Amino acid sequence: MFSLSSYAETINLKVSSSTFGRVFRLEGSGHGVIDTSQGHERRDSKFVTEIRAGLTTFFTMAYIIAVNSSILAESGATCVCTSTVDPTCMNDDAYSNCLVGFEVTGTKLTISGIKRDFVTATAAIAGLGTLVFGFLTNLPVALAPGMGLNAYFTYQVVGFHGTGPVSYRLALTAVFVEGFIFLFLSLIGLRQWLVRIIPPSIKVASGVGIGLFLTEIGMSSSGIGIMSGAKDTPTDLAGCPVEYIDPNTGACLSHRMANPAMWIGIMCGGILTAYLMAYRVKAAIIIGISIVSIMSWPRNTSFTYFPHTPLGDEMHTFFKKVVYFHPIESTLNAQDWDVTAAGGHFALALFTFLYVDIIDATATLYSMARFSGVVDPDTQDFPRSTLAYCCDALTISIGSLLGCSPATAFIESGAGITEGGRTGLTAMTTGVCFLISIFFAPIFASIPPWATGCTLILVGCMMMRQVTAVNWAFIGDALPAFVTIVAMPFTYSVAYGLIAGLFTYTLLNGLIYLTRKVSGGKIQPPDAENAEYWTYKPSGSHPPWFLRVGQGRLWRTGRNDDDEVRSVETASEKELVDEPHPGIQVAA
Repeated sequence: MFSLSSYAETINLKVSSSTFGRVFRLEGSGHGVIDTSQGHERRDSKFVTEIRAGLTTFFTMAYIIAVNSSILAESGATCVCTSTVDPTCMNDDAYSNCLVGFEVTGTKLTISGIKRDFVTATAAIAGLGTLVFGFLTNLPVALAPGMGLNAYFTYQVVGFHGTGPVSYRLALTAVFVEGFIFLFLSLIGLRQWLVRIIPPSIKVASGVGIGLFLTEIGMSSSGIGIMSGAKDTPTDLAGCPVEYIDPNTGACLSHRMANPAMWIGIMCGGILTAYLMAYRVKAAIIIGISIVSIMSWPRNTSFTYFPHTPLGDEMHTFFKKVVYFHPIESTLNAQDWDVTAAGGHFALALFTFLYVDIIDATATLYSMARFSGVVDPDTQDFPRSTLAYCCDALTISIGSLLGCSPATAFIESGAGITEGGRTGLTAMTTGVCFLISIFFAPIFASIPPWATGCTLILVGCMMMRQVTAVNWAFIGDALPAFVTIVAMPFTYSVAYGLIAGLFTYTLLNGLIYLTRKVSGGKIQPPDAENAEYWTYKPSGSHPPWFLRVGQGRLWRTGRNDDDEVRSVETASEKELVDEPHPGIQVAA
């Protein structure tokens, strides 16, 4: 009798034993003992599972096609406002047509405008970047123009309809330059070193914080809309129909928890998906997203994604195209290299893109690698990390050539990892889906946010499991980890959360260290022996070039580099080679 599961298992075995399976180190490929940290076979990695996981990641983050294009279009891009009365050209028909244009010739509808350029550009850079990243790094992580970074690009740097301090073309130049600075920092080992020196509990906390951040996104207007901003409090219970939302604060004026779309998302995208996951049903997340999306497409319902409004009519017109390709016309290679025109504003934009992206992307990449189980517990690194950081950097620069804001590793990759993704096949599947979506953008741009909101909450639940690995036994490790966890969702930024945690760690443990030094080791916290070991020279790797320069030995990179940086099993067994964590006592 034909069995779908047995057929899938047959495919898994054939692919794993082939050259293709060996390239991606699938389980059973013959790469020796299964050891996820040393680049051998990836535990529980199977071909069919990888494909399904890639589809899950794509469906979870497909919203970026529509959302990123909408946000970037509000920058005005290459459209020129000629009004002398209103600098935003809000009521200028020519300007509006440049942003989103429709032209009807007989029975033929032509959709044009900057916004459609961004739809194609977003799908193209997400597809190309993720496909190459998956192939070269063998990691189940997807890349795409980052949320938050696109908002900063549009509203702070370029400004609404080009009213900011830096022009759109000049901002693209800053993004292009940033990508190559990233590439340089990756090649010299700075990004890898930064990951290794982050205290262990904060590394764990970053993954937990990202899980809570995903949960907040899933609960907000970017998801099912069960929470919102408020007038008197930072957040409030929401879930009201759009006509009862305060346009200034986003808060519900009345009819809380009465939005049918929210309940469709909760019951079908959340409870049903969790129910299927409880029985280990394959593709449970895809099933949930698909059901909610299909239910939301008919127009004459109270939870339609295409209401009878000007915006709804526009979205429905685009949706009906089904198969449609819009070439990038206005935003392709639009950089302006006259950086002196913006003066210090260009440098400020470049620096801000750089520090936010280096922390955000680096932390996200590490957390996703850890979540998929490929981080080496000794070196705190993951296989092909240099290639991963370089691919991330080059995707940023290539994206700017297409007119997009900085690309980054997407935390929604956790959905595919939760579904079983362990290798680059997951990322490559996601990348292929994005490339296909260039021709089916009307469909994939019409997945409503409440279809994916509960998926993000479920992924947040899975990532919370890491919280038990935080060292809660010592306040010097516990408080910085806690600050990291709560700051990520509350500041709505991975970068700011990590900065807050590192600042707390440095200040608190620095004071403990100074107290110990001044007192000659007599005054120490009672539970100092519970502190985690920390060093700025992590074991398992050579110190970066700038540390060797500071020590006067740039070219001395022999075996002593590894010998002098040793992991400490117990303080009484090995003498520490440099100053330890403030809570660890040095053996006599």
